[in-house]
Amino acid sequence: MQQEKDTTKEVGVSPTEPGSLTTVSNSEETSDQFQDIKNQVLEILSELPAIVSGFFGQYQKPIVTLGLILGVIVTLKVMLAVIESLNDIPLLAPTFELIGIIYSGWFIYRYLLRASNRQELSVELQAWKEQLLGEKSSSK
Repeated sequence: MQQEKDTTKEVGVSPTEPGSLTTVSNSEETSDQFQDIKNQVLEILSELPAIVSGFFGQYQKPIVTLGLILGVIVTLKVMLAVIESLNDIPLLAPTFELIGIIYSGWFIYRYLLRASNRQELSVELQAWKEQLLGEKSSSK
């Protein structure tokens, strides 16, 4: 077997002798640097309203569209959560189904069985369409 050589060295550290790590910075330089950083931050913050209003003015339509899309997504998620929680209540889901079937039967009987009632429904739908769109279409 080979003999291992001892390669350890002792390093002496004296707390009283100054070394390269014991330099102290000048407090005046530090306060000047702090003042420069403070002035830069204040300048950016004073220009922030102009930057934000310019950005919003330039990209107003996409921002509004994105906001509407996010609003619709949140609304749908809340509605689905409410409907799901209502389905967990005993006898409520079958009751709603029964109400829906009865209303569908009434609607078919009231508006779809006779030609005169279908004409009446068509006139009502056209009136609602004119109210929603604002103008009366003159395509007839």
